[in-house]
Amino acid sequence: MENMIESGVLNIGTLGHIDHGKTTLVKAITHKWTDVHSESIKRNMTIKLGYADALIRKCDGCEEPEAYTTYDKCKNCDGEAKPVLRISLLDAPGHETLMATAIAVANMIHAILFVIAANEPCPMQQTKEHMMIMNVLGIRNVIIVQTKVDLVGREGAMKHYAQIKEFVKGTVAEKAPVVPVVSSQEANIDVLLEMITKLQVQKADPGADPFMYVARSFDINKPGIDASGINGGVIGGTIVRGRLRVGDEIEIRPGVNTSEDQKKEKYEPIITVIKGMNNGSEDITEAYPGGLIGILTEVDPAFTKADSMVGNVVGHVGKLPSMISIVSMKFTKLKRNDIPERAITENEPLILSIGTATVLGFVIKAKRDNVEVRLKHPVCADSGTKVAIMRNFAQRWKLSGYGVI
Repeated sequence: MENMIESGVLNIGTLGHIDHGKTTLVKAITHKWTDVHSESIKRNMTIKLGYADALIRKCDGCEEPEAYTTYDKCKNCDGEAKPVLRISLLDAPGHETLMATAIAVANMIHAILFVIAANEPCPMQQTKEHMMIMNVLGIRNVIIVQTKVDLVGREGAMKHYAQIKEFVKGTVAEKAPVVPVVSSQEANIDVLLEMITKLQVQKADPGADPFMYVARSFDINKPGIDASGINGGVIGGTIVRGRLRVGDEIEIRPGVNTSEDQKKEKYEPIITVIKGMNNGSEDITEAYPGGLIGILTEVDPAFTKADSMVGNVVGHVGKLPSMISIVSMKFTKLKRNDIPERAITENEPLILSIGTATVLGFVIKAKRDNVEVRLKHPVCADSGTKVAIMRNFAQRWKLSGYGVI
């Protein structure tokens, strides 16, 4: 295990119940509000995946313990704070009906800030479900952030801390530290930053064939722009292995639906060239695993607008997994008290989360713990990939287990 300081960027996801302060915590760390989508603002809740970058710095000359910051200057002595670690924070929605986005985040991250608000009992419903995601995907780099402690006082915070410790027993977060914070005042954020710098994760191999998950896609052209000035579409996401450079010829799979028949789909991979890259703060010429990047392509921006390319994967031409429309996997059921004991049956609809792709499928074979599912849209995935599985109980989708392709 190697510290991510050497490799550059650490991807950190935020998980936790709705309105427990995930987005406010991200703002306290990065000084950026990630709910920029109009529907998120209107409903005052995170709906689409938000993200923000930050550079953790340390003041070596400061005698105070609060020496870690994401500002250029130390808040204690106003001295220069030196760069230690660049992080990308991915803010996932906590609402139950938006669990698929949270699962997509979990497939892209190295560590989790698990947010639990002190002004509500622990665990709340999505607190339990997000813990299931971490258990399913085996994410062990976890820091529990106890938010809103200012609303309950010291005694209330200590009682809530005991609830947290009881809840995490037997989970991947059993030994995770618990950091109380007041995000709106940035209180104790320095302690949290120090703990983030001490996380140990496995360093990815930059020499491998590149593989990138697409988590966002955009059309950056303004309405009414002259045709001669139109830019190609932009795809955003994170590289999990290998590296990409400006000028590389890349393939995007499964690509776009080229069928003119609305009842049938035919997906074709896209071959394009990287025209430019940006890491959120500056243009770059090459990108490595970790962090979120935007890639300017030659793709028609009509294909990339409004996150329409989310779920695709990117790599060098001919080096990506094949497209599959039928997934065979071994199913493992989660132990949940709020869903009935019911075996998976033929023709049952399932929602599968594969990488950043969330796709509806229908069971074509089910025998004990072996399940075969026909997907509504093709995906690209290697053998051995973990798949989060949601089933419908009483008109509500519930995370019920996971499969291994």
